[in-house]
Amino acid sequence: MNVGNAVRVMAGTMVLLSVALTYWVSPWFVLLTLFVGVNLIQSAFTGFCPAEKVFRKMGLKD
Repeated sequence: MNVGNAVRVMAGTMVLLSVALTYWVSPWFVLLTLFVGVNLIQSAFTGFCPAEKVFRKMGLKD
């Protein structure tokens, strides 16, 4: 798996998790969904994604 795919898997997992937590725990977990969305948008414009750095340090390649 490369870094781009890992970032997409992590983002999708976080969105699904936050939707489940919003439904079953608290409506405030929708903020996690918003955070993931904003981070994806800013990384598209700036090219900076913290998750990419973490995955690269874990040894994933481009």
